Amino acid sequence: MNTSNRQSQAFFEALYRGSSDPWQFASSSYELNRYQATLHSLSQARYRRGFEPGCSVGVLTAALAQRVEHLIACDIADTAVAHAKERCRDMNHVEIYQRDASEGPPEGTFDLIVFSELGYYFPADRLGLIARQMASGLEPGGEFVAVHWLGHSPDHVLHGDAVHEVLAEKLSCEWIGGSRQAGFRIDSWRLAS
Repeated sequence: MNTSNRQSQAFFEALYRGSSDPWQFASSSYELNRYQATLHSLSQARYRRGFEPGCSVGVLTAALAQRVEHLIACDIADTAVAHAKERCRDMNHVEIYQRDASEGPPEGTFDLIVFSELGYYFPADRLGLIARQMASGLEPGGEFVAVHWLGHSPDHVLHGDAVHEVLAEKLSCEWIGGSRQAGFRIDSWRLAS
């Protein structure tokens, strides 16, 4: 499979049509632990406006919604978006729609962007462009949190560590903390006020 296929809407749509939760985001103890660690890594108790690109079936989205007054989430696959909308159907402050994360953030500014399990689908140069686009959506003092698995997959272009190295180089934000957990890595950056 070539790199462009791993980034395509058709690739991800096929995964979600084959399984309503292809990575067991809603049931895996590893994934549920990763969500708890992600929430624990956030530096603020509450956020005004957040963005979660690559939201998949919306499990992390629903958890983030407890901390964010207005949360916008997107995924490249229509089927994933449908599942995420269903999961968050009673959360009026959450918007979920189909969008390719490489298009950058939606209009407006955000005080939180959560970039989770997404970066390794892009080659380093393209990821660098995406990181700069994402950072352009941060408001002063805004936080960018990245979380990636540290295993290996034939579908991944980059390893999780390489993703975080690219982000550290390209975000033009101050690193404010990070940790390595069992199987994944979390790093946070803040745009200068």
